[in-house]
Amino acid sequence: MSTVAVPLILGIESSCDETAAAVVRSGRQVLSNVIASQHELHAKFGGVVPEIASRAHIERMLPVLNETCEQAGVTLDEVDAVAVGNRPGLIGSLLVGVAAAKTLAWSMNKPLIGIDHVVSHLYAGALDAEPIDYPALGLVVSGGHTSLYLARSPLEMKLLGHTIDDAVGEAYDKVAAILEAGFPGGPIIDKLAQQGDAASVKLPRTLLEADSLDFSYSGLKTAVLYHVRGKPVGRGAAATFERSAADLTDVDKQNIAASFQAAAVDVLMIKLQRAWDQLTSADEAPRCVIIGGGVSANSLLRQRIIAFGEEHDIDVRLPKMGYCLDNAAMIAGLAHWRYVAGQFDDLELAAAASSRI
Repeated sequence: MSTVAVPLILGIESSCDETAAAVVRSGRQVLSNVIASQHELHAKFGGVVPEIASRAHIERMLPVLNETCEQAGVTLDEVDAVAVGNRPGLIGSLLVGVAAAKTLAWSMNKPLIGIDHVVSHLYAGALDAEPIDYPALGLVVSGGHTSLYLARSPLEMKLLGHTIDDAVGEAYDKVAAILEAGFPGGPIIDKLAQQGDAASVKLPRTLLEADSLDFSYSGLKTAVLYHVRGKPVGRGAAATFERSAADLTDVDKQNIAASFQAAAVDVLMIKLQRAWDQLTSADEAPRCVIIGGGVSANSLLRQRIIAFGEEHDIDVRLPKMGYCLDNAAMIAGLAHWRYVAGQFDDLELAAAASSRI
């Protein structure tokens, strides 16, 4: 067993459609990070099917754990604690990871640490990197979450704003479906957008009230739908449209993708600036900006965030590309701080579909 000063933590992540495990030392040194994606299982449905996801987690959990330890060059007996993302997410998927973590912790008599999956995204920028300088302004951008936080420490988070309907990653998936471009939508739309004209289609930027830090992407997604297919006639399943994605040329799709991406990222940047201004006015000026979640891999967002940091002369933490999507390294990394604080969970730890923050 390693010393408390340099804890070695095994992390498990299964909140959606990635079965993942990782071994992290001292909260930042990633010894292994194994991810088994399920994209091929869900692609034909255009989104994640919860029952399929949970069954796939059961099949993949042990092989992923074995490969994780092998890549890290450690045995299970050498880890100091077992951490697991137990909230939020698909409940069936979470149950698989939580059950695996409990079993390992109990059988090895090691501490069990539950971790909020969303909050852990804001720690991804510290992996294989220098420590984050807190307080920080955090932005989570993923398929299920678009949220702003004031992070006073790795474990102390204050929610500033969140999506009231579609998350930005969800909007990417839906726009890709509207364009009949494939799944998952994020990388597909990003690639199309790089070939398109972002000024070709006028799309809305929903900002809500003047001081609101909440997000809304359903209107943007609907505007793309109406642009592609025209206004519907009738309601529900009986609705018919004037045209379909089959009427679009490749250039049309590229231009629509570029226009959508510009609008989606504009909203993120406007809200980030609002949060910066409000915190600065309240004498809580951040020392760092941290971004996490699958959409943090987006090329335009990364460019805009880097420019934001340069404009404000502040450190910006974008996760390395391997830590943008759901992964267990961020779970184990954040768990380091609960470990050194002696914050452990017992075997009553439950999976929860929603976050506590």
